[in-house]
Amino acid sequence: MPLSPELVASIKEAVHENFNNQIQFTQKIIQYGGQRGEEAAVQEEMFNQYTSRGYAPKKFEMDEEVLSKHGGAGKFSPQHSRAPVVVGFHEPKSAGSAGKSLILNGHIDIVPTGPEDMWEDGNPYSAVIDGDWLYGRGGGDMRSGLVANMFALDALRKIGKQPASKLILESVPEEESTGNGTMATHLAGFTADAALIPEPTGEALVRANVGVLWFQVEVRGYPVHVSRMTEGSSAISAAWKIVGALQELEKEINEQKGKIPHFEHMKHPINLNVAKIKGGDWASSVPAWCTIDYRVSLYPGTTAKELADKIESIVQKTSEDDPFLSSSPAKVIWNGFFAEGFVLPPSEAENILQTAYHNVNEGTLPDTTSPAYLDARIFTLYDKIPALVYGPLSESVHGFDERVNIKSIERVTAVIALFIAEWCGLEDVA
Repeated sequence: MPLSPELVASIKEAVHENFNNQIQFTQKIIQYGGQRGEEAAVQEEMFNQYTSRGYAPKKFEMDEEVLSKHGGAGKFSPQHSRAPVVVGFHEPKSAGSAGKSLILNGHIDIVPTGPEDMWEDGNPYSAVIDGDWLYGRGGGDMRSGLVANMFALDALRKIGKQPASKLILESVPEEESTGNGTMATHLAGFTADAALIPEPTGEALVRANVGVLWFQVEVRGYPVHVSRMTEGSSAISAAWKIVGALQELEKEINEQKGKIPHFEHMKHPINLNVAKIKGGDWASSVPAWCTIDYRVSLYPGTTAKELADKIESIVQKTSEDDPFLSSSPAKVIWNGFFAEGFVLPPSEAENILQTAYHNVNEGTLPDTTSPAYLDARIFTLYDKIPALVYGPLSESVHGFDERVNIKSIERVTAVIALFIAEWCGLEDVA
């Protein structure tokens, strides 16, 4: 049943009245920092917050053995985070509620800052506010959204209400590198009738999303003194030939975009990132080794294995055709994402989100296609439930001076609260 105008107004007002507290807590969460593998302290904060609200949270590890048996899990590497997954649970007073269950998911992990002196104030974790913008690594992607999930529920409590159905709060690591935090919740059996993830989408709903692969190519060379350079073989030069071959694959896949629904309008939907290169030991020695780390995306409908097999074939052929590499073939190491893309089908959940959006913004909810990885693929592909990715306006995500728009956070929080109220139903606070 649609929410009454009076209830809509009271929920929006409750979000507004508590918004200063929400921003202050978002600043606190940004200030924790915590690069990959260092998220335990901020996860403990989230655990305590869920506990204080009566959500009976659980902490558990991402089990490498269990995850490695699932084809959609990311590949473990020595850099894989060992921080825990934190999951909170709300149970309604009555088991016979007509409301539908919901997962509110968000990731706590963040990406590296780059040189800190290239940030405006020299501190990537300052969480400073300047005008309508809140700055700091992870503010947009996506700690403001993670906090919004919790404060949307707080707004309902402020008016004496709570969801009338089961609701699960998930704070996960490893979204930026493997997806294994959310995958671990799936393998633990936590599911619902829908999921909502407030990634920084600019207040649009993600309609389609690419898959992502991470891999490393390793090349070994033959070192000699640089004065006898022609007698040796440079691993770095050889590795660069593989870069060229893989860039041809990127071009080929992008030329197919016209046949892929939701991607045909994009200028360059598939991106191969030559992300990290290491090699050599000494300026006067021909380099004996080189490793290059890559990230590449794939269209929905293409399996991760299909693209992985193609990449391995290209690396093998490039090695066979090169005088040096033919006797010392390059090696492909899968070391992170092994994820497929998805298309979000229309659903009742989307209709309710559309109504919630209209009640806050007096317009139609726009949709968008995401060329970046999203954990929503786990809910869509494996739980077979609607996964609504909708979150605040952010700028410079993964870049210097990452920032999230404060007014947008408030609007998104109100939309989430209204969505919960209609999707889950409401009952008086226990």
